[in-house]
Amino acid sequence: MQMASFTGFLRTILIILLVYYGIKILMKLFAPYVMRYMSKKVQERFGGQFQQQPDAERNRPKEGETIIDKTPDRRQSSDKKVGEYVDYEEID
Repeated sequence: MQMASFTGFLRTILIILLVYYGIKILMKLFAPYVMRYMSKKVQERFGGQFQQQPDAERNRPKEGETIIDKTPDRRQSSDKKVGEYVDYEEID
């Protein structure tokens, strides 16, 4: 069985702290660039949606124009009995 030495423990804690603070410093340096990149992507996505919108406006009927959209008649038989309705009253 091996025993951990005190210097090994301190060395491990020191490495963990250095990695933590190193990542923290790097994030402070690169966060503005990452945020700028993400905002450009979102702006492109929204811009694409607004560019498609004028096509929908062209298909919209002009003012005063009437469009009748009929659906075919589908007659459903209402002969089906779902069940019997039972009226009830509450007992106090």
